[in-house]
Amino acid sequence: MATPCRDPVTIETHLAAYDRVVEVGIGRRTDLAASLADAGATVTATDIYQRDVPDGVRFVRDDIVDPTPQIYAEADVIYARNLPPELHRPALEVARRANADFLFTTLGGDQPAIPVERRTVREGTLYVARAPPR
Repeated sequence: MATPCRDPVTIETHLAAYDRVVEVGIGRRTDLAASLADAGATVTATDIYQRDVPDGVRFVRDDIVDPTPQIYAEADVIYARNLPPELHRPALEVARRANADFLFTTLGGDQPAIPVERRTVREGTLYVARAPPR
């Protein structure tokens, strides 16, 4: 007997486990932040440019390379989609300082510039930054 086909896990499924999330570099892709906010998460979105965000999502203009720590201080997770390799380390450092998890996707064939665990999701590969060795 064949096993019923199930939809693959999504990025949203992984992020739904967190209460306070910050999206780095939201750009014009606001669907995920909106969905997380609709599900009850406290969502903050950042970008270096002013962006319109959906109701329920707080927007703060910030640069992850020169961050304002207070924006990220209460986050359970910091995530980014299509994050270029040169921003992997700065985003990871912000997440570590906030004691938050860091999850991201990359552009096309870009590989992560930091140690990660790979998770297959409907959208491709979700990278989960590994905790530093103790």
